[in-house]
Amino acid sequence: MYEAPRRMLFDEGIEAGQVLLPNVEEPMRLALVGGFLPRRCGIATFTTDVHNSLKEAYPELAIDVYAMSPANAPNQSNPLVRAFVKEGDASSFIHAAEQIEASCADVVWLQHEFGLFGGVAGDMLFELTDRIAAPLFVTLHTVLAAPDADQRRVMARLIARASKLVVMSERSRHLLHTVYGADADQVALIAHGVPDRPFGRSAPFKAQFGFVDKQVVLTFGLLSPGKGIDAVIDALPAIVAAHPDVLYCIAGATHPNLLAREGEAYRERLQAQAESLGVAAHVRWINAFMETDELLDLLGAADVYVTPYTGAQQSTSGTLSYAMALGKAVVSTPYVHAVELLADDHGVLVPFHDSAALGVAVADLLSDPQRQRTLQQRAYARGRDMIWPVFAARSHRLIEESRLKTVFARVPTAIGIEGLLRICDDTGILQHSIHSIPDRAHGYCIDDNARALMLMNRLEGEALSKCRRLPAIFSSFVQHAWNPATGAFRNFMSFERNWLEDAGSEDSCGRALWAIGATARDAQNIGLRVWARELFERTAPPTLAFQSPRAIAFAVLGADYVLGADAEHELAMQIVVHGADRLLAFYATIARPDWCWFEDVLAYDNGRLPEAMLRAGVRLGRADVTACGIDTLRWINDLQTAPRGHFRPVGSDSFGQAYASPRPFDQQPVEIWAMIDAASAAYDVTGDTIWLAHARRTYDWFAGGNDRSVAVADPVSGTSRDGINPRGVNLNEGAESVLAYQHATYAIRDFAAKVE
Repeated sequence: MYEAPRRMLFDEGIEAGQVLLPNVEEPMRLALVGGFLPRRCGIATFTTDVHNSLKEAYPELAIDVYAMSPANAPNQSNPLVRAFVKEGDASSFIHAAEQIEASCADVVWLQHEFGLFGGVAGDMLFELTDRIAAPLFVTLHTVLAAPDADQRRVMARLIARASKLVVMSERSRHLLHTVYGADADQVALIAHGVPDRPFGRSAPFKAQFGFVDKQVVLTFGLLSPGKGIDAVIDALPAIVAAHPDVLYCIAGATHPNLLAREGEAYRERLQAQAESLGVAAHVRWINAFMETDELLDLLGAADVYVTPYTGAQQSTSGTLSYAMALGKAVVSTPYVHAVELLADDHGVLVPFHDSAALGVAVADLLSDPQRQRTLQQRAYARGRDMIWPVFAARSHRLIEESRLKTVFARVPTAIGIEGLLRICDDTGILQHSIHSIPDRAHGYCIDDNARALMLMNRLEGEALSKCRRLPAIFSSFVQHAWNPATGAFRNFMSFERNWLEDAGSEDSCGRALWAIGATARDAQNIGLRVWARELFERTAPPTLAFQSPRAIAFAVLGADYVLGADAEHELAMQIVVHGADRLLAFYATIARPDWCWFEDVLAYDNGRLPEAMLRAGVRLGRADVTACGIDTLRWINDLQTAPRGHFRPVGSDSFGQAYASPRPFDQQPVEIWAMIDAASAAYDVTGDTIWLAHARRTYDWFAGGNDRSVAVADPVSGTSRDGINPRGVNLNEGAESVLAYQHATYAIRDFAAKVE
């Protein structure tokens, strides 16, 4: 027996035709994901600075921080952090995604580094990103020229998911195009943000740190072998010989990952190296993670800044950006970021692992105050384009461009038919298109030809006139698809008119029977009705053995159509009774207090299952069947309602995930048609006009009432794109999408007329 669910999820009303999208006057909301202070790492410092610069420039902007936390460390308190995401802990990623969705964030901005998230090459991050619908911005702090297989896999998936990829160097932008195939309009270059301080105030800061009468060479950042500090120490004897007053200051705590593996062994090796070379007295160690203001003071005390990184692929260096912004003469190895920032004589580049060249470059600058001053001035001037207010303005502009816009749609009184005619020929309707061009490579299928046959029953006026030949073509395809040897319809046919299988899936067979039943009742040609009824009687008996809930629902809907033409049709009645009982049995087995459904997974055409129950309940006069239809429709309607109120069809990424909340992409038009028909059936049962409001909201998805505020359909040609993916609209115009738009338009028009 059917039991009502313990919790109703969707009963709130909205007015008919109202599209619940954000008002452009409302403050924007940003979900910021990355490390965050007091965590001690470069990403945490950068993310915190991003937050602070945006809030200072745009105080009305709401920013929710989701802070990455190391796997084996306690969460560090910060009142700005809304939630912590634990490295390698899938449940914390999922929980953060749920919070982001509930917050109605306009944009999610993720700071990416392969080692930040856990999993293989950081692929744990997809537990979060695959569950959010808002546009995803990703700042790529590392873009590798030669990624390994796992890094390439993660990057490909991230590029497919992200609306914008933010990089800090031209080299990174170039690599995204040439190595990873990212689109040019997907990549945005925003230079690393830097603080804004006056130029040339070294004397007071030297006094502050006890560096009076010293020429100060500085390197700062978390200590690790890749920083190349050993090369500077190797160069120190030559530098000291020329400048006995030189002091090399090495500021920064040991990198936490290195500290966890070997303690301070690396620092101790460097100290021993300085001792053995006789320059220990010329090295000042500051073993601490310095707060920003203190760090800037220390930078102010430096005469020459050195970044001796060992790897050419270092695509971002916050320390180098800071040094440039404060007007320091820089000596660096030629890693990617340094080559760009120091180009045009804005600093000095020396080869990797070449201590002699490094020593000469530093010593020459210390010997030539005028040259040193010139480089400092040039560095400072270049840094003005990177200061945090400039960074904030560029970032805010990028966020604003991606924000959802309010959409008010109206149901067209008529739509064009040219988009449908373009993909039809003498065999049937072709499955796919490449953009608007029919793709013959994939041939035909009965799924689409069945839907097309149903559409022919609804056409009128000019559209009907243009499609005179098509009903016979589609019905001929359906008839030829029937295979008496297997007792099933074949589905796929090549462009050369060769069947590619002996029997299609249960769902495709059920959909064929649905179309045959609809034609038996609604065909505009009486001869076609007679044909459809005869074919129904030959092909319907195998449906009584269907196991797929969706196939059963299609068969019930087809049989209900036949009963609409002949209420005494025994086989059709048997299918409706059997199907309703089978769906009730599925529900009894599968449903849980939080899962009011017939299957433990979500799929496509979801609205057809409650619609079948509603049609069957009315046909049979059974309140238990009708109640199940209403409750499951409410549940699936709620599940497909975004927090902002617009319709969000279950994405194909959700398919096959047992008892899992739906993922937002890829969204497909067929779901819109199904939900409008189901809402119309619910109105027939309840007389409640709220179902028209839900149907209108659903139809608005085609016009821009969706997660990307983009029009999916074109009423002039009557065509629809294939759906919405994370990047926006899928530009292809396949048969399923075009037919779904056509059917949905007739369905919402007929529904509105019925209510009025």
